Amino acid sequence: MTISTAVKTTLPTAAPGPGAAPLPEPLRPSSPAATRLPAAPAKDRIVAEFTGKAPGTWGLYVPGTATNLAGGGRRIALTFDCCGGPGGNGVDQELIDTLQRTRTRATFFLNFRWIQANPKAAKSLADNPLFEIGNHGTKHIPLSVSGGSAYGIQGTASPAEVYDEVMVNQAALYKLTGKPVRYFRPGTAYLDEASAAIVRELGLIPVSFSINGDGGATYPAPVVLGEVAAARPGDIIIAHANHPHGGTAAGVAQALTALKAAGLKPGRLNLK
Repeated sequence: MTISTAVKTTLPTAAPGPGAAPLPEPLRPSSPAATRLPAAPAKDRIVAEFTGKAPGTWGLYVPGTATNLAGGGRRIALTFDCCGGPGGNGVDQELIDTLQRTRTRATFFLNFRWIQANPKAAKSLADNPLFEIGNHGTKHIPLSVSGGSAYGIQGTASPAEVYDEVMVNQAALYKLTGKPVRYFRPGTAYLDEASAAIVRELGLIPVSFSINGDGGATYPAPVVLGEVAAARPGDIIIAHANHPHGGTAAGVAQALTALKAAGLKPGRLNLK
């Protein structure tokens, strides 16, 4: 699948979060059952099915990855990554409070490390009916069956590693939310075609974006405003909720007024 025709042809790429630190050994699954969820295939089945398969397309937009909303209407999706790890464990409470105050629906993609560092904030997001929760991986690395890398961050190198990157955090999110989450975005948002197929086999939908709202939390507020306010119906906007000293909160707050004036309604992903 190529990028949807609704996606702007001059998309900025997602800026990387902080480099992924090694996952502490006690947090690694000791067996496939350690991360198995209701209706999820076992690790050995995934390994057997995908070992030796070519990785296919590599990047932000590959076959099987959602880049835009379907179904028409004036809906858009605001999505916020919480990446975790060194320099990435912050909580942008101003952003969260703005979304709460304006009754704005949004999706938060939570990384395993961020959940471990911020259990109360993670639980608060999970319990808020305005927000839906997505899976942002275990170590926050690109998803690859052959060791692909993005922004200097080494990705997974086998179907077994893809499984662990998805399912260790999926188990943590199941404990947090009480149900399997539906959406997955890898660290850096990069993945290959085979990995996207594994994600779908595991019962999740891999999600990219059509607007880079905050450049990996590097854009100042006026730039965030300009990027988010430029949304068109069906756009999926990516930004970050783990850098409280960046321009994301102020820029999004201003952009919400512009989106409302344009008749655009932030909503849930509702992808298939």
